[in-house]
Amino acid sequence: MTRDLVVQFLAQGAQMTLVLLIAPLAVGVVRRVKARLMRRQGPPLLQAYLDLAKLLRKESVIAEGASWLFRSAPYLIFALTWVAAALVPSFASGLMFNWAADVVALVALLGAARALLALAGMDVGTSFGGIGSSREMMIATLAEPAMMLIVLTLAIAAGTTRLAGVADFFIAEPFAVRVSMALSLIALVIVALAENARIPVDNPATHLELTMVHEAMVLEYSGRHLAVIEAAAALKLVLYFSLIVCLFVPFGIAGPDAGIPAFGLGVLAYLAKLLGLAVLLPIGETSVAKMRVFRYPLFVGSAFAAAALAVFLLFVSKGF
Repeated sequence: MTRDLVVQFLAQGAQMTLVLLIAPLAVGVVRRVKARLMRRQGPPLLQAYLDLAKLLRKESVIAEGASWLFRSAPYLIFALTWVAAALVPSFASGLMFNWAADVVALVALLGAARALLALAGMDVGTSFGGIGSSREMMIATLAEPAMMLIVLTLAIAAGTTRLAGVADFFIAEPFAVRVSMALSLIALVIVALAENARIPVDNPATHLELTMVHEAMVLEYSGRHLAVIEAAAALKLVLYFSLIVCLFVPFGIAGPDAGIPAFGLGVLAYLAKLLGLAVLLPIGETSVAKMRVFRYPLFVGSAFAAAALAVFLLFVSKGF
């Protein structure tokens, strides 16, 4: 009993460490693949680690009108995002803290981090920060309801809102409710693009004042504060990758009673699936153009429509 508890504790710690360590690498893969698709050499795969190390060594320059919220928000956002990313089952579904890996709690953690970032963007009083925070809240008003409808679809199908329970359900019944799950996957992909400020909603590689969303809110940050913000953004990308893997491609995840060999295979399967998503993301981004700001509600609203249709179809199919 004690040995099993130690193994579960070490596995949970390994998952928390794993998502933290691979987050900058996932960003590096996305940047490198996107650069190669645009016929450029691109930065090295480990450039994100070097950038974070460089920023951590620099002193933070803080505006005179900044309050305590501006100084503490990066650390709070990082902590909330790391906890959310660590709760998503990655290579095993029976880890020690999987009982707390509830999709509703996950949405709440991400919403709290988003609210802190928006408040920090407005705290200094610059026009860019206000514009970015306003656009972020506009996107959130459509993205969060879509996420809750996705949660409802999964809860109806699997009978639980716990991520580990949903993963175990779809491993046991891989061919169940495919139409509703396809619509939910489409909705989740749209929400992930909007939440991570990716094309077509935002372009993280530019600082165009008329179109930027995430970059506008963090424009006043520098030094170690900016490093923590960038690390939180990388963790958020891995979080959504892990959500897609856990909910829709759960194959390879170790079961509740698995041992160390199954954990090792689960880690390899998890990394392979993350690599596939990190390659697919830049392919999709280079295939479409960035949309205008006034079209954001239409794009994110389509995720709400797809999720609502998924709930309706699943609810109707359950009645037969």
